[in-house]
Amino acid sequence: MTDTPLDLTLACWDYDRAAAVLDGRAPVAGCRVTAEVHPTSTLFPLAVGEARFDVTEMSMSSYILQVAKGEGAYVAIPVFLSRAFRHNGFVVRADAGIDTPKDLEGRKVGVPEYQMTAALWMRGILADEYGVDTDTFQWRTGALEEGTRKDRLTLDLPPHLSVTPIAAGESLQDLLLAGELDAVFAPKPLNALVAGDPRVRRLFPDFAAAERAYHVRTGFFPIMHAIGLRRTLAEAHPWLPKALFDAFTAARDMAMEKLEAIWLGSANRLTLPFFHADMEATRALMGADFWSYGFAANRAELDAMCRWSQAQHLAPRQVRPEELFPPSLL
Repeated sequence: MTDTPLDLTLACWDYDRAAAVLDGRAPVAGCRVTAEVHPTSTLFPLAVGEARFDVTEMSMSSYILQVAKGEGAYVAIPVFLSRAFRHNGFVVRADAGIDTPKDLEGRKVGVPEYQMTAALWMRGILADEYGVDTDTFQWRTGALEEGTRKDRLTLDLPPHLSVTPIAAGESLQDLLLAGELDAVFAPKPLNALVAGDPRVRRLFPDFAAAERAYHVRTGFFPIMHAIGLRRTLAEAHPWLPKALFDAFTAARDMAMEKLEAIWLGSANRLTLPFFHADMEATRALMGADFWSYGFAANRAELDAMCRWSQAQHLAPRQVRPEELFPPSLL
């Protein structure tokens, strides 16, 4: 670390656990940070394309694929800004006769991008937990509800795997409602589902119970996104990965402290009627450190993601989790 601050550009989404880095309350030691807030739909194509920012939020699935190919401008910091259980995202057409995960085999299934991290996890869950052969799916990719969506990385998929983009102007939701798809793997609550459209339903009706049971069996809280540091900067400044890790950990701790203060306060400051019950249930199931950072605590989960990436024909080889991060942060 030098006496002159290192200028860094940083971009991520406006998570509560990132806010203190974004606004400077959790400084990055030795650095002068210029921070921007952008949605991941903006950041992820930039991360695999022009690498605009020195520090960026990035998709773990895209990153594993790039590491396997020896590509990519970034090295990951084991700060997992986004994590999400995924049983809630399996949406099926109500009249498709899909009652169990096995019933998905051979069906037409929509997903925004075949390589996206949510899809990596959902296929991994189906394969490991339910013995489903997701290679039999007829995959359709494109916009979930509106706009356009294309795979941000060029994929080298085997001939037997059917992955076809939908037409311009179409959406996966519309195709599902029209009966042209049997299911959609949705990374967010599907609008039709939220609206109560009787033509769609969840594969796991009590998805919360399924997700809790999955955590009990595996210990996993699915990792979606990490922080990436420009590889040339990590090599030129060996102290920088740890400085970033420490700053984001401090920011997460501030967010957790605020959440706990709200939970234990005499008046609920969040517009969530069952917030107290959710906090108590979460801590009882997952412990106080339920949003963990760091390599060691998450190695098994990262290993599963690396295994799935190769098994799902994304990574050309199985990456070791240790390859994903600077040696100083293992």
